Amino acid sequence: MYSGTIGINGAGIGGLAAAIALRKLGMNVVVFEQAARFARVGADINLTPNAVRALDGLGIGDALRETAARPTHRISRTWDSGEETSRLPMSDEAERRYGAPQLTMHRGDLMAALEAAVPSASVQLGRKATAITARERGATLAFADGGQQDVDVLIGADGIHSVVRRALLGDEHPIFTGVVAYRAVVPAERLAGVPNPGAFTKWWGPEPTSQIVTFPLNRGREIFVFATVGQDSWRNESWTTPGRVEDLRAAYAGYHPDARALLDACDEVLISALYVRDPLPSWTSGHIALMGDACHPMMPFMAQGAGMAIEDGVVLARCLVEATSDTVPAALARYQAARHERTSRIQIGSRGNEWLRAGGNADWVYDYNAWSAPLP
Repeated sequence: MYSGTIGINGAGIGGLAAAIALRKLGMNVVVFEQAARFARVGADINLTPNAVRALDGLGIGDALRETAARPTHRISRTWDSGEETSRLPMSDEAERRYGAPQLTMHRGDLMAALEAAVPSASVQLGRKATAITARERGATLAFADGGQQDVDVLIGADGIHSVVRRALLGDEHPIFTGVVAYRAVVPAERLAGVPNPGAFTKWWGPEPTSQIVTFPLNRGREIFVFATVGQDSWRNESWTTPGRVEDLRAAYAGYHPDARALLDACDEVLISALYVRDPLPSWTSGHIALMGDACHPMMPFMAQGAGMAIEDGVVLARCLVEATSDTVPAALARYQAARHERTSRIQIGSRGNEWLRAGGNADWVYDYNAWSAPLP
């Protein structure tokens, strides 16, 4: 069992999942988070069976099921006619087929479950990393508060603007996709006349940038609305910026009445520009590795951003558990080799936004088990 100290920069979904997986396998972990405290931010999270199975292995699945909804189906409908072009059974059928259901919930509920599974002594809040220096057998983090810390292995779980990635690859910038996203949560009682409120429903628009996605939250008591539209003039990446409900409704004025009824029920909306990066050729160098959005940020159209980060954390732990100080670079390279093809395929597929539009096989995404997938 690896006995060195593993540092994780970033206490988001992927960073905390990795910390839990590493601790579960007996390793020593410290997580550095720039925020001074954990806060309930964000609106939703859609966890498909592959992600839920990984979280079950972390021991937090029961806590998630207490507040989550279980969508009955994954349905595709055409934006103007309302024609249903695909219907994939989920809920009990997904659990039978993939070993776990799809769960949809508030992001804060997922974060609370992850946070509760990591001892407070293993998390250093208010530690904003400003520079990373690689060492022969580890790395040194420099923090905005003037402090420094050495670790034997460093994992960059610090998102699309990763400080760790910049240290490995130099300065570069995410690519604006020309797409903005609207997010809203409405009480289910306002949508009594809309078909299939308990399903994950995707309204496919007249072009790939235009869509509306809805799914239940909070055991079905609320409905989350996620809508995207092509727009080049607004590029704010924040997930907490208020938008105008009038703009939301105007952008989808030509959609089917069932879709417009979803937007008519919205009182408030948040707006964010969407950014991506191309798949990176390398995620690791020596005793440093990247995971999640730090190495494969993706469009949300396959609902796999969080799932890929969670899977990364599990596979990373499996690759490191038998490492020694001498073999850490090889273990991290093995982790990349195990994950690169899958995450790149999903990155590219998410950007293309055609997956399951007219049916097809979801098994290659949903049936993956991060705890038992073959390692190279």
